[in-house]
Amino acid sequence: MHTMWKGTISFGLVNIPVKMHAATESKDVRLRKLHKECKSPVKYEKVCPVCEREIEAEEIVKGYEYAKNKFVILDEEDLKALKKEQEDRAVEIVDFVQLEDIDPIYFEKSYYLSPNEGGGKAYSLLRGALKDTGKIGIAKMMIRSKEQLAVIRVYENVLVVETIHFPDEVRKVEDVPNVPEETEIAKKELDTAKMLIEQLTAEFDPEKYKDEYRTALLDLIEEKKNNEETATAKDKPVPDNVTNLMDALQASLDRAKNDKPKPRQPKKKTKNIKKKRATS
Repeated sequence: MHTMWKGTISFGLVNIPVKMHAATESKDVRLRKLHKECKSPVKYEKVCPVCEREIEAEEIVKGYEYAKNKFVILDEEDLKALKKEQEDRAVEIVDFVQLEDIDPIYFEKSYYLSPNEGGGKAYSLLRGALKDTGKIGIAKMMIRSKEQLAVIRVYENVLVVETIHFPDEVRKVEDVPNVPEETEIAKKELDTAKMLIEQLTAEFDPEKYKDEYRTALLDLIEEKKNNEETATAKDKPVPDNVTNLMDALQASLDRAKNDKPKPRQPKKKTKNIKKKRATS
């Protein structure tokens, strides 16, 4: 299992060197966007709308938009120094609370913790203490350049870090539109709803829940593949420098011909008819 972070978890005077691993993975079926005509994957390029050209990675800087089209530029050195300052801090458990005290809306992503070299005994100590007390730890930590509020708890026999949202990241329920006020419900209707809930109540078994859409989509893809309903993207044409050069020269020659001023025609001599008549 890939190690994505190494650090130290501490509570009181106990320090636990740990490694962190992603506990979940996305099983989404990723579909590429293709050009309908030639079936080639569509590229999304970084283009500056002002300079009207594609820009390279080294030309891109990061900025915070504090007002419309006004930015504070943050260079990599600023961000690296800030990140290093935070990462050097040990992850300290600051509080122990009951899991039921935290609403599920706060939970974000799960990670497994394993002990690093020499951390086995302290790891087991924290795991045992959390199990016996039924408590979870609240800590702060840096993950991928972002400070996270986190829960440390026991899942089966493993310590787990659950990143949770800060309070200001959870939107206020008062902002949800069209939520009805408490309305009076007939007792018969309420009793029927409660009876239905009781009939459908069961112990949670995660194995019984399947992603039926993903399964059907993979079956459809396999069926089309077996029936040879497939497409092959065309190779990008390799430019022929000689041909392109000749085309460019010919185009330049044609343009030069068109832009060349036409020779001036000599003016025809006009007879002065009046003068002729006078002399005759």
